[in-house]
Amino acid sequence: MHIEPGLLTGAKMALSYLTGTAALFGAARSVWTTLFVSERVVPTFAHLLRFWVRSACAFAIAFAAFELLPHPAVGVSEVHLILGSTLFLLFGLAPAAVGLATALLVQSLFFAPYDLPQYFANVTTLLVPLFAVAAVAKRTIAPQTPYTDLRYRDVFRLSLTYQGGVVLWVAFWAFLGLGAQAWQQIATFGAAYLSVLVVEPALDLALLAAAKYAKDWLGEDTLFTARLHRAA
Repeated sequence: MHIEPGLLTGAKMALSYLTGTAALFGAARSVWTTLFVSERVVPTFAHLLRFWVRSACAFAIAFAAFELLPHPAVGVSEVHLILGSTLFLLFGLAPAAVGLATALLVQSLFFAPYDLPQYFANVTTLLVPLFAVAAVAKRTIAPQTPYTDLRYRDVFRLSLTYQGGVVLWVAFWAFLGLGAQAWQQIATFGAAYLSVLVVEPALDLALLAAAKYAKDWLGEDTLFTARLHRAA
């Protein structure tokens, strides 16, 4: 899903700085809300530690997805199994956002420096669909339903929201940089991303089932989001 070097220049690159800054601000706001608003108490050291452990786990999974999983070049970008909805379900919005943003930054700094100028465009592409997943989950998943009780249609809806958002943002950047001539490459890229929609929901269901099975010996107060096992 990375934006090719040279695709965005001048004012187009400036627009990516604006959207990327807004996306990072949204991530920071979700961290603040998680730590200082949702709990309505001053977070303890244990609470802070759990949050940053969740963020570190989200980072490790996202970074592994970027670097270790296959990411074939198709059309205007690469097809990645980014696991956005997976990170959201396991760790919550804020840790997932921190993990994705930092994994992308580390990759750009140390493994793909040619992607660093496009960081703000790429972080927009990763984070804005994640915020959409959180909004869809809030509207469609009953408050009394823990994530371990979700059905296939629930996880498919979240995966479709995330992966569809990624495709839309890549298409936006491609049209912005190349114009209408990019439509065929964008269509090819979007069609290839259907493969992710086959894999991710099945993976999410398997992980949720494993988490439900492991609840008895891991306990509910683990490194995963509280919503995984409890009602909102």
